[in-house]
Amino acid sequence: MTAERNIQSQRTGRTPVQLAALVFGIVFLLVGVLGFIPGITTNYDQLAAAGHQSEAMLLGIFQVSILHNIVHLLFGIAGLVLARSIPGARNYLIWGGVIYLVLWLYGLFIDQQSAANFVPLNTADTWLHFILGVAMIALGLLLTRRRDTNVGGTATGRV
Repeated sequence: MTAERNIQSQRTGRTPVQLAALVFGIVFLLVGVLGFIPGITTNYDQLAAAGHQSEAMLLGIFQVSILHNIVHLLFGIAGLVLARSIPGARNYLIWGGVIYLVLWLYGLFIDQQSAANFVPLNTADTWLHFILGVAMIALGLLLTRRRDTNVGGTATGRV
């Protein structure tokens, strides 16, 4: 652990990777809750349990359903729980990012008007999943990257 990370860890009791997992967990919890609030979720009266027939739109942009909101809540809880340890936080970010990249691919290839779109996903959801997947994997890898110092005092960047 570098001196900077050690200082950060002493102040908050958490490393940067744990803070990142915690932030993602909180954001997913917030998104899950907001998906159930009329006004923040437009067309709330058309919120379906699941499927592409749900016309409810979080922030008027992202198609949601009860299932979609519950998935966000569960993913948020997982982030809070796994942020308690460095390996848990790292795994949450990396494997959560992988899940989001799979969802991105799923959103690209399914017919959005078919029964296969059971979550449901629209184009905005699909591209947000790409951004989330890349960001989560990058943070999981970069924030747990160990930097060793060689004899000359420069970082070798070994993992």
